[in-house]
Amino acid sequence: MEGNGIEHRTVRANGINIHLAEKGEGPIILFLHGFPEFWYSWRHQLHSFASLGYRAVAPDLRGYGDSDAPADVDSYTCFHVVGDLIGVLDAIGADKVFVVGHDWGALIAWNLCLFRPDRVKALVNLCVGFSPKSAANKPPIETLRTFYGDEYYMCRFQEPGAIETEFAEIGNDKVLKYFLTSLPASPFYLPRGKALREQLDVPITLPSWLSEDELKCYVTQYEKTGFTGGLNYYRNFDLSWELTAPWTGSKVEVPTKFIVGELDLTYNTPGIGESMNFDVMKKHVPLLEDVVIMKGVGHFVQKEKADEVNQLIHDFFRKF
Repeated sequence: MEGNGIEHRTVRANGINIHLAEKGEGPIILFLHGFPEFWYSWRHQLHSFASLGYRAVAPDLRGYGDSDAPADVDSYTCFHVVGDLIGVLDAIGADKVFVVGHDWGALIAWNLCLFRPDRVKALVNLCVGFSPKSAANKPPIETLRTFYGDEYYMCRFQEPGAIETEFAEIGNDKVLKYFLTSLPASPFYLPRGKALREQLDVPITLPSWLSEDELKCYVTQYEKTGFTGGLNYYRNFDLSWELTAPWTGSKVEVPTKFIVGELDLTYNTPGIGESMNFDVMKKHVPLLEDVVIMKGVGHFVQKEKADEVNQLIHDFFRKF
């Protein structure tokens, strides 16, 4: 899968096996993927940044791809995943690294910078802004359910096994094709029963930035692993929120750049998109340099506009 010099290996980190895809020599950039993806989300970046003199490293996060997927649902808190990343850095001999995160990978990257800023040189996060812990906050899933109802996608993901069964009935290929190409520029809902099948089982013409062969790579991987590992991150949203109480009021003290597509579902979700405003984010991320809103781009910015995003990342990291 996607050769051209990409090397694959497995390291032992935080008591589990983590698969890495990497290319290049030089300062290390750690690329963290989201849902429903795996290291392959960063295929364009691995090649590009290796050619620019970096060592680009993209792990499969726990529960994804060829990394271990612990059976216990509660083994997917932000502390477990950040612990894995610290173990990866130790295993590859990295003291401090550049970090790029997208979707859940961005959320994990915020936590990595919050918990262990000593291991991060600078951060570029894509599509998911920083949500500071506040004494006034309520658990996130409770809040989302109050505002958007039980069919909001994160709420639909909460019951172990339920959405997996529905996805299996529809087919992994159709589910992945929809998630990777057709997320709305608005709050995202997954209705129940026949309505879900009608939503996901529709003819989709692939965009120019995703080929049939690339889609097949996703389908092949998810036929092996299923969706449960990735869904368990959502199932620990409230637990992670509870466990981060000691960081109430804390700020991310790492040089940061933030990029989001103007058609991204999170950017267009009331109550969430506002947190991506530069002045709002700067209050909680004081070393924030810039917020870039990419016109006409959706959720998967690193693939939809790979060259432009790579340039934005490179221009920022070359300062350090």
